[in-house]
Amino acid sequence: MGDRVKGPTAAAATIAAATTGEKAAQVAKSATRGARCIALVGPYLSGKTTLLEALLARTGAINRQGTLADKTSVGDASPEARGHAMSVEINIADTQYLGDSFTFLDLPGSVEFQTESLAALPAVDLAVVVCEPDARRLPALQIILKSLTQQGIPHILFLNKIDSFDTPVREIIPMLQPASTRPLVLRQVPIWTDGKATGFIDLALERAFNYRTNAASEAMPLPDAMRQRESEARFQMLEHVADYDDALMEQLLNDLPPQRQQVFDDLARELRDGLICPVLLGSAQHGNGIVRLLKVLRHEAPFVELARQRLGLEGSATAAQIIKTIHSPHGGKISITRVFAGSIGEGTVVRGVRGEQRVAGVVSVLGDTFSKRGAAVAGETVGLGKLDGIGTGETITVGKAALVQAAKLTPPEPVYGLAIQLANRNDDVKLSAALAKLMEEDPALRLDHNASSQQMVLWGQGEMHLRVTLERLKRKYAIDAQSKPRQVAYKETIRKSTEIRGRHKKQSGGHGQFGDVVLDITPLPRGSGFKFGDKIHGGTVPKQFIPSVEIGVRDYLSAGPLGFPVVDLAVTLLDGSYHSVDSSDMAFRQAGRLAMSEGLPNCQPVLLEPIMSVSVNAPSEATARVNAIIAQRRGQILGFDARQDWPGWDTVDAHIPENEMADLIVELRSATAGVGTFSARFDHLSELNGKLADQVLAARQKSAA
Repeated sequence: MGDRVKGPTAAAATIAAATTGEKAAQVAKSATRGARCIALVGPYLSGKTTLLEALLARTGAINRQGTLADKTSVGDASPEARGHAMSVEINIADTQYLGDSFTFLDLPGSVEFQTESLAALPAVDLAVVVCEPDARRLPALQIILKSLTQQGIPHILFLNKIDSFDTPVREIIPMLQPASTRPLVLRQVPIWTDGKATGFIDLALERAFNYRTNAASEAMPLPDAMRQRESEARFQMLEHVADYDDALMEQLLNDLPPQRQQVFDDLARELRDGLICPVLLGSAQHGNGIVRLLKVLRHEAPFVELARQRLGLEGSATAAQIIKTIHSPHGGKISITRVFAGSIGEGTVVRGVRGEQRVAGVVSVLGDTFSKRGAAVAGETVGLGKLDGIGTGETITVGKAALVQAAKLTPPEPVYGLAIQLANRNDDVKLSAALAKLMEEDPALRLDHNASSQQMVLWGQGEMHLRVTLERLKRKYAIDAQSKPRQVAYKETIRKSTEIRGRHKKQSGGHGQFGDVVLDITPLPRGSGFKFGDKIHGGTVPKQFIPSVEIGVRDYLSAGPLGFPVVDLAVTLLDGSYHSVDSSDMAFRQAGRLAMSEGLPNCQPVLLEPIMSVSVNAPSEATARVNAIIAQRRGQILGFDARQDWPGWDTVDAHIPENEMADLIVELRSATAGVGTFSARFDHLSELNGKLADQVLAARQKSAA
């Protein structure tokens, strides 16, 4: 960890250093109400991990602020994160500030890794949404803010990179407002000097501060040139707050200045109630605005009782939520857990959906470092050791109390799949166990075994998601798995009927083999599948052998004349003959298969490709690009409409051949600034002819050679 050090025991130190009874009482009250859990969320590259580093440096959890470029940050410490210069999993860090304990969860911004947020967000007390004043990021910001609002999670907006702003803040807020269903309430205005933000005015405090690089801001006199701007911005802030406070509204109407404490109380209440979204300014890279953010979190962020109430856990004596599972090569399984009520320590027996487990140990977390600690109490977020059988997203309890699952974890449907094969076949035995651990760590992964293609297909949320997964597989479990495109489940059918005889006769000493059948082979409408029947009269084929004929027919249908499974046809056993001694089940099975192999090539076999029903969700401004992508992939657009409850978004419905779906999500995200997505399901089979069919058949013949 270099020059990182453990955070000071600030709760005890601050209480001891308090010079007044009122301040000591306030600190003591915060300590008894428990630690708070704060999520850092935001679009990709908005600066969340840099903000985490700045928060830890300012609170003394680390000696100095590291950087992502130098690979000295607490967050993004895994080889995969540093190798790709992006967050690929939750970064977790404990710290303390003026007597209050906090756990910060830095959640990935890339849409491919946002499943990490699904189990974590329900457990937090508040979310800090980190963003930039960039109109192109509005759809990504809208997705995040909508999710927080739907879950009832209080949130504030941190406008990062103020040092690079080229748009006035008074124009930025109206630009960002469409992304939020809650009023964006500006809490600060910047002070500009020679085109650079050199400080800010706190509109609630009515005080000005000068930025200092990687240090707390310094109070300064309010510049005369900023007085009118401060007055206007403060009044706008108070107007928003007064929308939910009749007494304040009356004061404003009568030009009566409200008391400062009343303003702070209203801001805190309306934040906790989800009525407003306060907006703060700063630069995480330079440490600007960090102390003000910390003070807002300390005074206005709710404590654990609000999250407990939101999740329906008020009556629980002891309850906790698993927000992340980590399989450490040396420490075994660690379950990152938020405790909502009671206490959980080493040796505590906890109960999950699938039974009871004993906690092997409790650790605090700072990036990739775990430190053993004592029992965790309500509000704290810790790692619990070796809770086998208890997974991410589960609520756990202690004792005989009713088990309430607070938040159901529903991973998104996968949108990208790759077939994987081992570089070393000797790794086959340990592959399943390793993949099971990776899927427990990352619920967005799915593994399918395709029976028709004999492929093992790993599914996820995108190309980078699967690349990182395979890198982890190699690093953590020394398994080198190579990837290749997955095979499409082509089928074949027939266009015309035929009647064919199949006779199997073999004599090799002793009892021979004899089976003789006449089959009628007829095409069926698309989607009918396979039907078998018989019209045997007079016992020309004994009844006990008729099922064997059907088995032989089905044997051949697994790979028809074109090499693919045959569908949508009917086979009827019309006639045949038998030998009283040499006929057997096996002989008639062989006769049925032989008849099919000779008859089906005469029925004009044709290739069928699977067609998927696809619904694409994208910002309205990108709908034309989405339609073009679908058309280029031989898709048929069925229609599009406004996406329900998503202002500024459209849903495009289409039919697209499965063969064109492999990298659809890659192109779709490229055309929609990373926010487009889709859902797909099999719809029907369609004939494939011409050059494309020839290419498929040539590839099939090559693989079979």
